[in-house]
Amino acid sequence: MTSSCKKGATYLLGVWLALTTMQVVAAEAINTLEKSGLFNFEPSGIAIRGADTVAYFTERTYLPGQPQYATQWRGATWQFASQQHLELFEANPEQYAPQYGGYCAYGVAQNYLVKIEPDNWSIIEGKLYLNFNGGVQSTWEANIPLYIKQANRHFPALVPN
Repeated sequence: MTSSCKKGATYLLGVWLALTTMQVVAAEAINTLEKSGLFNFEPSGIAIRGADTVAYFTERTYLPGQPQYATQWRGATWQFASQQHLELFEANPEQYAPQYGGYCAYGVAQNYLVKIEPDNWSIIEGKLYLNFNGGVQSTWEANIPLYIKQANRHFPALVPN
């Protein structure tokens, strides 16, 4: 097998594994969505795996939130790295909330609700998008406009009435 064939096969295997894993976690994610009404949160009630959603915008990095800087919004507990980030969120939560209820943006584009790893993210036109893992993030980055269009079309049907 040539080097380029091996690279192509490795890439396809990675995509297949990511999609297979997304299918496995989709049922768990859907149950979470039904409980929350919209946002992806842990059984403990913590939104987006405890990530400080404001930090993506202000620090341009993933920061874990701290329990002492927390608020309730849309049925979930949102944690922040600082009092300032908490206050920014409380002043305008929609500005900082992730798209697609905090589920994997690529997963939603593929018509699945999938959990995320908070260090896989992007901000596109002022909106936060989270992804399942680094491999999925790379796939997402290959054609973000197409995947946003697909996810925007799929997400309403994934949200319980």
